[in-house]
Amino acid sequence: MHAHTEALEITTFRLLDCTWRTFLRANAEVDAWLQRQPGFRSRRIARRRDGTVVDMLLWDSVAHGTASARRLMRELRGAAIHALIDPDTVSWDIAPVQHVSGEETGDSEPETEADSLAA
Repeated sequence: MHAHTEALEITTFRLLDCTWRTFLRANAEVDAWLQRQPGFRSRRIARRRDGTVVDMLLWDSVAHGTASARRLMRELRGAAIHALIDPDTVSWDIAPVQHVSGEETGDSEPETEADSLAA
């Protein structure tokens, strides 16, 4: 898979009144659901110092991630996780990956446009 076809989905939000442990446990249902989605690669969840949650998913493509986000809201509508998230603080975006470093991809460097300063 070439790096430029992958996509990063990043969602940020704040939690309602719950513990971090409760939130992480409630993600088990979402994690299991994600494993069954076409194009799903991986998920990472982090918490910033101010308490904002950063939920990052790696997909095979923007199309895979976008379609799965739509399905999640429909298929997991009653999931416990939704009751723990402040809906007014949710920010969601997905973008194609432009650069990869630090992992073996088996691909050579992606072709780029010529540097305008090159001779």
